[in-house]
This record gives sequence, C-alpha cells and structure tokens, in this order.
Amino acid sequence: MMEKQQSSSRYTKQSKKTIKLFAFLVGILLLTFTVSLGAGHLSLSPVEIFKALSGSGTDSHALLLFQFRIPRLLVAVLVGIGMGVAGAVFQGITQNELADPGIIGIHSGSGLFVVVFLYLTSLYPESQPIWTQLSLPVVAFLGGITAALLIYILAWKSGVTPVRLILVGIGLNAGFSALLLLVQLKMSDSDFNRAIVWLSGSIWNASWQSVWSLLPWILIFLPLAIHKARVLTVMQLGEEMAVGLGTRLEREKFYLLIIGVSLAAASVAVAGGIAFLGLVAPHLSRRLVGGKFQRLIPVTAVVGAILMVVSDALARTLLAPSEIPVGLIVSVLGAPYFIYLLMTIKD
Repeated sequence: MMEKQQSSSRYTKQSKKTIKLFAFLVGILLLTFTVSLGAGHLSLSPVEIFKALSGSGTDSHALLLFQFRIPRLLVAVLVGIGMGVAGAVFQGITQNELADPGIIGIHSGSGLFVVVFLYLTSLYPESQPIWTQLSLPVVAFLGGITAALLIYILAWKSGVTPVRLILVGIGLNAGFSALLLLVQLKMSDSDFNRAIVWLSGSIWNASWQSVWSLLPWILIFLPLAIHKARVLTVMQLGEEMAVGLGTRLEREKFYLLIIGVSLAAASVAVAGGIAFLGLVAPHLSRRLVGGKFQRLIPVTAVVGAILMVVSDALARTLLAPSEIPVGLIVSVLGAPYFIYLLMTIKD
C-alpha cells in the first residue's frame, strides 16, 4: 500500500513538472513568435507591432503583418508541430532514436508526388483551380502513404522489425530521390528553380491559404497521436512484452504509420522537405521530460514549433534583404546534433 502511494506521488510530481515545463515552453514560443513578427529586411519595433495589431498603426505595417508575417509564422508553427510529432511517432514505431520522416523516405515520397502534380498542372495552366493549394496536402499524403506502404510491405517478414523498417526506408528514400530528380529535369528552368527551393524547405510564399490547408491535418492527427501515446510507450518495452500486455502490435503500427505519414506529408506539402526537424525536436524533448510518449508528444509539438519559428527568423535576417530557405537553417542547426547522436548512441 505504501509503495502504491509513493508511486502515485511520484507520478503526480512528474505530471505537475511536465505541465509547468509545457507552460514555460508555450511562453517561449509566444515570445519568439512576437519577436519574429518584427524581424526581417523591413524590421518593426514592438511599439509598431502593437499599433498594427491593435488597428492604430499604418496601413503598410498592417499589410506586412496580416498578409505576410502572421500567416508565415503560423505556417512555421504548424509545420514545426507536424514534423516534430511525426518524428516522435516514427522513432516510437521503429524503436530507433535516429528515425526521421526524411531519413526513411516519407519526405521524398511526398515530395515526388507533389512535384509530379505541380509539373502536370503546369502543362495545363488553364486547369489550375484556386483550390490547388488545398489539394497539395492530399497529394503529399498519397505520396507519403505510398512510401510508407512500400516500406511496410518490403520490410515484412513474419512481422516488421525496427531495423528492417529503417534499412528499407533508407533504400526507398534513395530511389524516390532519384525519381524526383528525373521529374525535375523535365521541368522548365523557372519551375525547376522553384522546385529546388521548395524541396530544400521554404515558407517564403506562405499565405492564409497555406494555413487553412495545413491546419485541419494538425487538428485531426495531433490529438490522435496524443491518444496513441500510451501504445508507443508500451512498444518501447519490446514487441513480446507489448503483445503480452494485450497490444495488437501490427494493427497499432499501421494506425501509427497513418498518423505519422499524415502529419509529415501535410507539412511537406506546405513547406517542402525540412530535414532533421523530426529528428532533433523529439530528442530535445526527451532530454526534458524523458521517454514516456504521453509527455513526450505534447512537449515535442511545442519544441518543434519553437525551432521552426527561430529558424524562420534567422532565414529572414541573416542575409537580408536576401532570404535563406528555412530548411537550410534547420539543417545547419540539426546536422551537428545528428552527428553528435551518431557518436553517443550505444549500439
């Protein structure tokens, strides 16, 4: 009885600590969001931002904020949430801390379908309706789920082991990347250049339409990921233990793949292939709250959003008035951490 009370007390303390940390991170996100509103070639002071938001500022400042920077930063937040949580889900499924939607081929599969779609619509410009932007997440999802199903089928051998899933994913990633390059070579010079910038990760042309196309995917699949967090935690005990505890392992893996692919693909459709975000955000969160996915996924969502907002601010300011694709900034920040993980993770 005493042990149960002590265990319950520890759980309560950990929950309170996690809630306080989550609230602190949300505060940091709001602060970075506000600072980023004023960052860029046309910088705004906090007073100018407040006046524009309250309706007492100049028309030019209001236009800059409401038509360009606010939707762009909202896209950065949503993409950070989507890619961060997708990375956590894939790391949980594969039980591999180096798993990432970009590494195992989900990004390249989504990117291939989107680039093919954009290429086909460019051949018939009169057929490009206003809802093309809204259809991109669906096209990206089809590409991502195709990649995931191929990985799952090719990795199947009396079940799917985490190591086989990773290795097959890396191989398919290379194949999709080659096909993607072939499609790009068929494009005109202007479309090719746009595709290159988009695939490197860019939200420079984000609009309110981009926000509305991505928001439903986050609102639907983020709660589902949180709902399945307990299953991911059980999976970390090992497949035999998970089955012994009543988990329908293959079915749960399939559901989690759908959740991870949906979050990653919708993010790719809007922001292109942003590497390492799905790897770094879960790792940083794991250092803050441990490995239980009930705590890890919500914290990862906020950490991913913070990383994207900070990276976007740096992308707009480092070489102003020119702009660096935000995916390159994330890679510069994430690649050293990836190398560090490779050096420190035990076999």
